[in-house]
Amino acid sequence: GAGKTAADLGAGTGFVTQALLGAGLTVFAVDQSAPMLAELRATFGAEARTGPTGARLRPVLWLRLEGARPHPLEREIGAEVLLLGESLMRELGDSASAPEHALLVELGPDSSGPLPDRVIVPWAIQDPGNLGAILRSAAAFGFQGAVLGPGCADPFAPKALRGSMGAAFLMPVRREFRMDEGRWYALEGGEDSQPIADADLREPVRLLVGNEGHGWCDVELPPAVRRLAIPTVAVESLNAAVAAGIACYEVQRWKH
Repeated sequence: GAGKTAADLGAGTGFVTQALLGAGLTVFAVDQSAPMLAELRATFGAEARTGPTGARLRPVLWLRLEGARPHPLEREIGAEVLLLGESLMRELGDSASAPEHALLVELGPDSSGPLPDRVIVPWAIQDPGNLGAILRSAAAFGFQGAVLGPGCADPFAPKALRGSMGAAFLMPVRREFRMDEGRWYALEGGEDSQPIADADLREPVRLLVGNEGHGWCDVELPPAVRRLAIPTVAVESLNAAVAAGIACYEVQRWKH
């Protein structure tokens, strides 16, 4: 199907870029793989629009590279189509090559109410790719929500969305940190930390992952937060996203 172009809107490329990257909006590239199609339907399909995800995420524009064929889900999602040139699509997708399709989404307010049974808590994770990978691992092992501690990257930035493979859309993400009566654990390899194999990981469980370079240095964790270690051989520490993935798996394994 046909779509509008920047010229049709009477706008130059600079104006379009600024408008599409405004506050409360995010853009992510879309492909035609089976996992992506399933995630898009689960997040933006007709049934999802009436649920909590639909209240939090609203498709605003479908962005299509000029000359590209229409995407199978353009009509199903129902957003207006805007045709953009290669340089604009590359800039909006924050990648070396221009994606053929992207979706502009309006972000609603953060989730509220009680925390679910399993929550991942990234803390000062500054690399968007790492943050995305942490959210992806958490979603893969049954975590139902994320609470972002201070200093975290934007989970809806293009690099974070690529790393999460859509997980940031599938689980509620909050930016307000508030303790509850769940079991709170921070991943740390110190001598005083409990080996994760010996921990009580029954739900409700909240798993904190510290900064990539400094961990929990200069962070005063609340007394209720217990420290967990993942034993390693030959190396001193693990990448934050790798450690989070192992810990999330251990939580899932405990339940089963």
